Amino acid sequence: MQNNENQKKSPNEYVRYSNMAFKMIAIILIGLWSGRKLDQKFEPKFPVFTTSFTIGALVASFYVLFKEITKK
Repeated sequence: MQNNENQKKSPNEYVRYSNMAFKMIAIILIGLWSGRKLDQKFEPKFPVFTTSFTIGALVASFYVLFKEITKK
């Protein structure tokens, strides 16, 4: 009986975790793209915007991951 319950829950878990992965990838890519566009516009010596926006996007994506994992 428990095997049937685990099999029914299994696809939902895969969908849930793959959804989280796509959200994280999207957040990081948006941060990277935004930083690169700002670096192209202002042309600093060091890619300040790319670095800071990517790090900020990483923090934001881990925050979203944490919120999704703790949510039931």
